[in-house]
Amino acid sequence: MHKSLRITAIAAACAVAGGVVYGAGAATAGQSTANSTHEPYNIGLLVKDIDTYYGTTADANGVYQASPDSPYAKDLARMDAAAERRIDQAARKAHHRGEKPAVVFDIDDTLLLSLDYEKRYNYTYNSTTWADYVNKADRPGVFGSAELVRYAASKGVEVFYNSGLSEAQRTAAVENLKKIGADVNLDTAHMFLKDKANPPSYLSACATPGTWTCTTVQYKSGTRKHIEDDLGYDIVANFGDQYSDLDGGYADRTYKLPNPTYFVS
Repeated sequence: MHKSLRITAIAAACAVAGGVVYGAGAATAGQSTANSTHEPYNIGLLVKDIDTYYGTTADANGVYQASPDSPYAKDLARMDAAAERRIDQAARKAHHRGEKPAVVFDIDDTLLLSLDYEKRYNYTYNSTTWADYVNKADRPGVFGSAELVRYAASKGVEVFYNSGLSEAQRTAAVENLKKIGADVNLDTAHMFLKDKANPPSYLSACATPGTWTCTTVQYKSGTRKHIEDDLGYDIVANFGDQYSDLDGGYADRTYKLPNPTYFVS
């Protein structure tokens, strides 16, 4: 995961008091950085708002956790309920037509929560500390995420993963997803990770062996195109915490999960 802008200093991105709701497919005022001559939002206050939104507390081991009673959890619950209705309807329609429905999930902060990393490193990114954190494979699940994965599978919908994690992080990602109960289709045919050394041919427009120029949107939309055009699935729902997880088409509906801690272009 390359985090190009760690703290997006826009009050609307996480203003709990302002009542921002991250709903299914909904855009927010915080999807781009501000361009203003006015004084930006104070970082100290922004961090306080983020903690309030997540209900952040440190557990007995000093690990920062989100609260299941937080505004964050409530936003997720509303989105999950809408997504389940969509999956159920789309699955019944697709099976009636003889089509193959699928759902696609991002991993970081869509299925696995990295709040502890954000807090511990003061919302900054370092590739070494991030790799160490991922390889511990002990991140908690995003509330409702594993249940949504299992729900889709129970409806006969094929589950795919489309992540910015690297191929070298595959083992840790699989282990961590199993721990949170998202043990569905965790094989190489369903989990797509970045392989910059040997990128797949369907990304040839922006990636060749040893040369990677794909943007996040190119990589993720190109992978979804492969799932639809080459593998023959209809992606009925695409889930991600970044707009770059969702942009570029090849999904009937998109679901933007809340994430006020960083922005990936």
